[in-house]
Amino acid sequence: LHTDLDPGSSKIKYILSGDGAGTIFVINDKTGDIHAMKRLDREEKAEYTLTAQAVDRDTNQPLEPPSEFIIKVQDINDNAPEFVEGPYHATVPEMSLVGTFVTKVTATDADDPVYGNSAKLVYSILEGQPYFSIEPHTAIIKTALPNMDREAKEEYFVVIQAKDMGGHMGGLSGTTTVTITLSDVNDNPPKFAQSLYHFSVMEDVALGEPIGRVKANDLDIGENAKSSYDIIEGDGMDIFEITTDAQTQDGIIRVRKPLDFETKKSYTLKVEAANIHIDPRFLSGGPFKDTATVKIVVEDADEPPVFSSPTYLLEVHENAALNSVLGQVTAHDPDVSSSPIRFSIDRHTDLERQFNINAEDGKITLATPLDRETSTWHNITIVATETRNHSQVSRVPVAIKVLDVNDNAPEFASEHEAFLCENGKPGQVIQIVSAVDKDDPKSGHYFLYSLLPEMVNNPNFTIKKNEDNTLSILAKHSGFSRQKQEVYLLPIVISDSGTPPMSSTGTLTIRVCGCSSDGTVQSCNAEAYVLPIGLSMGALIAILACIILLLVIVVLFVTLRRHKNEPLIIKDDEDVRENIIRYDDEGGGEEDTEAFDIATLQNPDGINGFLPRKDIKPDLQFMPRQGLAPVPNGVDVDEFINVRLHEADNDPTAPPYDSIQIYGYEGKGSAAGSLSSLESSTSDSDQNFDYLSEWGPRFKRLGELYSVGESDKET
Repeated sequence: LHTDLDPGSSKIKYILSGDGAGTIFVINDKTGDIHAMKRLDREEKAEYTLTAQAVDRDTNQPLEPPSEFIIKVQDINDNAPEFVEGPYHATVPEMSLVGTFVTKVTATDADDPVYGNSAKLVYSILEGQPYFSIEPHTAIIKTALPNMDREAKEEYFVVIQAKDMGGHMGGLSGTTTVTITLSDVNDNPPKFAQSLYHFSVMEDVALGEPIGRVKANDLDIGENAKSSYDIIEGDGMDIFEITTDAQTQDGIIRVRKPLDFETKKSYTLKVEAANIHIDPRFLSGGPFKDTATVKIVVEDADEPPVFSSPTYLLEVHENAALNSVLGQVTAHDPDVSSSPIRFSIDRHTDLERQFNINAEDGKITLATPLDRETSTWHNITIVATETRNHSQVSRVPVAIKVLDVNDNAPEFASEHEAFLCENGKPGQVIQIVSAVDKDDPKSGHYFLYSLLPEMVNNPNFTIKKNEDNTLSILAKHSGFSRQKQEVYLLPIVISDSGTPPMSSTGTLTIRVCGCSSDGTVQSCNAEAYVLPIGLSMGALIAILACIILLLVIVVLFVTLRRHKNEPLIIKDDEDVRENIIRYDDEGGGEEDTEAFDIATLQNPDGINGFLPRKDIKPDLQFMPRQGLAPVPNGVDVDEFINVRLHEADNDPTAPPYDSIQIYGYEGKGSAAGSLSSLESSTSDSDQNFDYLSEWGPRFKRLGELYSVGESDKET
């Protein structure tokens, strides 16, 4: 850089600022020469904008305005082409025509495409010929050979080169790989592995069971290899069927109808396999199908008996005689050996054992009487068993319909009771009755009604048959009276139209009642006439109930008053302390401390530990006892106890229940003997207590006490 103001003196100083100033670019402040201090890369930065200015070296004052200038980096071919998206993968259908588009590749060059040929690229194939070609400038890859077969080679590895400088010598280059896969088309027909297949099957095979598989191989894959199988010829087209296994593409042969070794022992089928998806371009190569022959041999099996009919229907009249034949079932062994058959009834279907069957000929007979009115149908199962192989069993249902016979007499549908008004008119319908019959004639029920012969000239009632098979009861006259006769009984004979006809007699009860003017029944009791006028039976019952209630109240009141006035003090002759209660239970001796719960003798009010005092105000003033001085030795204890007893018995303030008196003095002895107030009917002297020693250890102590007493007496 140089300014026109520079006279050649050293007073001017050049200053540089902007992109890269001081680092990449440095200026000589005296001469204005600019130097690049680093290697430049156009691909990193193509140009730099800098500002230069001349200033006074001493004062740093600008001598002229700053000037801006641009430094551009000139490109050289220092970058090779690159395939950024590589490596590539492409697919093209097999058998494609020459020139079929496969894919397009793209390379980039970082050099300047405008300046020179540094970025001008040319494409070529290094590997992959002669199968594929590439356009030099567009980089489009195409097929170069016709009829490339996937089944022969499926995958190709192609190397593509991109070279700059227009492909001339000295240019830089880059490469990439393209993996090209041939996709499948349906260009191969299915082909059976063998032309003849042999299978064998038992004649008792279940329907739908597979008996064999055939396979037509196809070199294609996926949808193009799928085939359908069909039976196109043979003597078993209606006996067998073939389906395709979706997983393995096998043809599965199954049985459609039952096989019979005795009828036909072998079958020959012609099976065809054809592609499902056909490519029309390759039809000229031949049909996409193949055929094979299948021979099936039926083998004999031990089969169960076969009944002549899948079901049987028998009819029998309900009055059929016992052991009469109702019908017959037949069965045979389909095998060549033809084993004899024995018949039986499955008793789970004939729990009441109403039927029997002849084991040899299959004739069904009646074992117990039938009643159609109880059960119209009987469904039993007949079992046929081979005598040579009891495991071969067949069953057949037999329906037995019980036919009706006229064995039930008709009777009234319900118990009828008719009501006749005293003010009824002659010819008035009293009651309409109907009949039922348990039988079921084919032509329907038709009943005949009549009166007993001795009632034909009945002066009171008559009957009339209605069109709906019912009967109307009519009154012959009026003026019926409850006082004369309250109830009439009218026997009616009911007959059916069966063969032979059955009949029964039903009695209709006709009650004479009092009715209102419009015919409404009000009262049917005869005692209504003998009751006083204006007082009905209901009123009398109500009055009687009130009287009884009053009597009950009076009795209760008197009883409560008497109970309230009873004295609370127990009389001498009723002193509970003098009562002896006998228990026949034998105690456990002195060792038994739990034989009796003393709590049952306690006052129930004192169970919780609190005894309420029941003080009674005495009618007479009782003088309190004077304190007794200690009893000297030698006093009469018997007299002392009697005095105390007399005081307790005559004390009105004493409680009305037993109390325990504690006596703290025990005498040395007494001529009176026992201190008990309960006298025994037998004295000790009359008894011998030696037997107590024989009662066991529990009575040992008691025996010793009594034995000591006896010894004292002797002393």
